[in-house]
Amino acid sequence: MTALTSQAIKESGYAAGLDGIGIANIERLENAPEQMQLANIFPECRSVIVTTRRIPRGVYRGIEEGTHWSNYTFYGYNRLNTLFRPLGTNRLACFIEDAGWEAVPIYPGVPEGEPTRDPVREGQVGANVFPAIRIAAIAAGLGECGWSKVFLTKRFGPRQRLGMILTDAELEPDPLVEPNSICNLCMACADECHGHAIPHIREGKTVSIRIEDKTYTWADVDMGKCTLTHHGLNKEASPFLAMDCPGLRLDVAEQETSEEEAYKLSYTIAGGTWRKTAEFPTGNVVDYYRTMLSTTGYYAVCGASGCIRACMMHLEESGRIESTFERPFRRRPRWRLDHTGRTWEEPAP
Repeated sequence: MTALTSQAIKESGYAAGLDGIGIANIERLENAPEQMQLANIFPECRSVIVTTRRIPRGVYRGIEEGTHWSNYTFYGYNRLNTLFRPLGTNRLACFIEDAGWEAVPIYPGVPEGEPTRDPVREGQVGANVFPAIRIAAIAAGLGECGWSKVFLTKRFGPRQRLGMILTDAELEPDPLVEPNSICNLCMACADECHGHAIPHIREGKTVSIRIEDKTYTWADVDMGKCTLTHHGLNKEASPFLAMDCPGLRLDVAEQETSEEEAYKLSYTIAGGTWRKTAEFPTGNVVDYYRTMLSTTGYYAVCGASGCIRACMMHLEESGRIESTFERPFRRRPRWRLDHTGRTWEEPAP
């Protein structure tokens, strides 16, 4: 087999259009739960390569102005996860295999709520195994999870999507970042989350992991509230819901539901066609959601108001990340909605 170095892998990945590449040895992830164990996917795996592709800051511009939503779904989420980033990850996997080592590109699925099947071979766990991509990214030295659980890098803050490659090549791992070297627990994410899904640090709701000699801690985010808000079932975040469903009374802050239940409810409402009534004059529950589903199979509405936008602004303004711009992101008063869909604004910063 051809000698394969970490430096050669990074040079190939950057040439393929990736923005970040980090490498972990498999031992850093050996304590993962069985249903997330990388060794259950590839028992001979020796190294884990995590790849990133940036989210352009401008995909949030339309939501920030309150005028255009689909760019975030198309360029910042769906196509970035399903096309733009995987192209570079696939090319890097091919480079590794051209050197004679096996490469297993992994799509970043969601471990929580994934149904587990019976094992197909004695002694195995059941399908489907979904590794925790953000924890793998920490182990690969790319960054840390911020308080909101969104992954942060020193270069872009919260603005990237992640991918992963498993390989049997033994590679030099990257050093781990120091905990809270990017996130300084400012609580901007919690303060600006429309779904009230991110607890404040004073509530003491946390999740921690230990990798080698470092402990990383972030908030125990309420993923039911997060999912309802992300997919537009929160009138504080979605003007579409307020316009198309004026009679709906759903205060997301009061809901106690799982991520899986919230996901099913969101897509049921978004995909439904209803008899025309005074409440639903268009005949569809929410036209925007149906339009996005028809073009991408996915739709995102809240625009990550706290976990990405507020975090991004704080990290840029405080100089904690490398990505800088000629102008601040927020330039006009911030629009907000109350739980009835009524618009109000806060003063400009």
